[in-house]
Amino acid sequence: MRTIADPNDALVHGLQAIRTQFQVPTSFPDDVLAAAEVAAKKAPTEHVDRTDRPFVTLDPASSTDLDQAFSIERSGADLLLHYAIADVAWFVDDGDPVDLEAWRRGETQYLPDSKAGLYPPVLGEHAASLLPDGPRPAVIFTVRVAPDGGVHLDGAERAIVHSKAKLAYDNVRDADLPPDFAELARRIEAAEDRRGAARVDPPEQEVSRDANGGFELLFRPMLLSETHNAALSLSANLAIADTLLAHKTGLFRVMAPPDERAVKRLRHTAKAFGLVWPANATLAQFEKRLDPCDPHQAAFMMAIRRAGTGASYTPYHDGIVPWHAAMSATYAHATAPLRRLADRYVIRAILAVVNGQPVPDVVTDAFARLPAVMARSGALGGQISRAVVDLAEAVMLHGSEGKVFPAVVTDIDERGVRIQLQDMPIVARLKGTIDPGARIRVKLVAADVDRRTVEFELAP
Repeated sequence: MRTIADPNDALVHGLQAIRTQFQVPTSFPDDVLAAAEVAAKKAPTEHVDRTDRPFVTLDPASSTDLDQAFSIERSGADLLLHYAIADVAWFVDDGDPVDLEAWRRGETQYLPDSKAGLYPPVLGEHAASLLPDGPRPAVIFTVRVAPDGGVHLDGAERAIVHSKAKLAYDNVRDADLPPDFAELARRIEAAEDRRGAARVDPPEQEVSRDANGGFELLFRPMLLSETHNAALSLSANLAIADTLLAHKTGLFRVMAPPDERAVKRLRHTAKAFGLVWPANATLAQFEKRLDPCDPHQAAFMMAIRRAGTGASYTPYHDGIVPWHAAMSATYAHATAPLRRLADRYVIRAILAVVNGQPVPDVVTDAFARLPAVMARSGALGGQISRAVVDLAEAVMLHGSEGKVFPAVVTDIDERGVRIQLQDMPIVARLKGTIDPGARIRVKLVAADVDRRTVEFELAP
């Protein structure tokens, strides 16, 4: 049921319509491409040689814009994560055509059949990407991870690295990874539990290419390899945020927790789903127990995500501790500079403070301007993702008008009832009021591919 039957290539045409509607660029201006070609040939001169370290990358198999490579070693009871991050700032000068275009884009935008990169491919997928086909300039963060999961940034340096392998989430073996890869992730996750963090990722609707070159729509929980890999980024971003905060500078990722009213509503939703939420357990404690592979629990996890106010960026302000409720910590983004503009400036700031240098004025000025830029690009990415899923749902259901489907009510708000079909990875809405958790039958009234809409009504 997950593969999209699309004999008339409606999905292909619809994706092109989405690119047009949201003005997703399909290339770069000529001056940007020319500047990127020159930048890609810039030889590293401020980098120490770390090519002897056994760095590897771990990403989706098809990825070519590789931001991170890692190696791990023991230091007594501690683990040292050597986290190499693409040194984009080495190639991109302030105010040059590549830089100005990146400020217009904010971040890479993804569609199932293409992407609009933050940087031209000659940089983002070649010269700056940490591919295993040759040495690359990078910034190495050395993060000390204690047995209890506490993290500290021991150092940051520009270096030349050479990845030994491009590993993929869906087929990586334990033997391919550093021996302490899983242990480092375990320590970080244990520290999260103690902090009361709620970094739990529900399965999301995703449209992607299938093995035969077609498309599929599915709910995709994170693989264990992805979860462990995310712990590496988390450890680095936490350590970097603490260091920046101590030096009274930086750009931070912040998020408020669901308010008291939202938590009360979530308790009712959990009860409707038949989930046992102990009265003395916080939302973060309960969320940690949820299984994303269980449909009811996955739906509740999505209800939690919708109950929050969303994350945003903020620069350092005297007397204010930036706080990310889901992380239950001060947090920064610094590990994906090929895909997020903000990370390039955070990396430049941390390089300066760790090495006893003043943060460049251009970086401090950027911290004040970046929240609006990243909010705009993030909102655009959300709109594109939703439009792609809406299109896929309409294509899957087109021709099934009048058919009745079993469904589960996952939520209710001012726009009506949200439902999830039981046998297909489709989320839709109904008019009226039905308690969350209810199992119902709905009839498909319409599936309009051009408008990317589906309409259901309650079946008798």
